[in-house]
Amino acid sequence: MTRHSCKRLALLFALVASPALAAGKDTTYRATLDAASEVPATQSKGTGEVTATFDPATRRLSWKGSYSNLTGPVTAAHFHGPAKSGENAGVLVPVTASTSPFTGEATLDETKAADLEAGRIYFNVHTAANPKGEIRGQVVRAP
Repeated sequence: MTRHSCKRLALLFALVASPALAAGKDTTYRATLDAASEVPATQSKGTGEVTATFDPATRRLSWKGSYSNLTGPVTAAHFHGPAKSGENAGVLVPVTASTSPFTGEATLDETKAADLEAGRIYFNVHTAANPKGEIRGQVVRAP
């Protein structure tokens, strides 16, 4: 292989590999949970937050969250999607959040990972008084 060919091969590798390497960094996402974000909105005084870290290399999503002032005990909590703010969607990832604070992790498939990165996932917390969801927030990339 000539020296000129080696340089072209190195340049080609740099152009192809650089975006992949940059994309391999963990990304932080956040959701602020409130009653007004539910669809339809609830009258709850509850609030909460979820912070999640996504590793695109392994597609591992890990999260921590908290909530307060709900109408009663949590009956379920989930990541839902794909959906924009103001839209409802099915459960993507069930979450154990019977106490606050809560933590967890899951490995996302390629479709769920793409929905997360595109801002098409929301998180909500369900109670007996609000079985379709009491508080909710869109999961967005943290600044």
